[in-house]
Amino acid sequence: GGLPGLPDRITREAYSDEVASAGFWAGGATAAEPFFYSYIYPEPEGYRTAQVAHGRFDETFGEYVLPYATVRGAADPAAMLMEFIQSAYDVGADLANWDREALERKPVAP
Repeated sequence: GGLPGLPDRITREAYSDEVASAGFWAGGATAAEPFFYSYIYPEPEGYRTAQVAHGRFDETFGEYVLPYATVRGAADPAAMLMEFIQSAYDVGADLANWDREALERKPVAP
């Protein structure tokens, strides 16, 4: 519990172990341009200053962000977005010393 914007009934289960999250924020309750985001929990030391492909750490939101307009203007938007998400996960999982072999698997469908 105790995560901004998330009720304890959600965090009790979802944040009881390692979490990697990525998604899209269209704006709304908080004034911000639309962006893609990625974060891990619990946040390891050094995570906020790590280099992530195409993105930057946003102190207000507490996560890595990549503006929608940047992705939309890229020569290969899908590749840029995937590099951002994969990079943010890789940095976090490595800094947190997650057992990546136990956590990760190859996709079973395209």
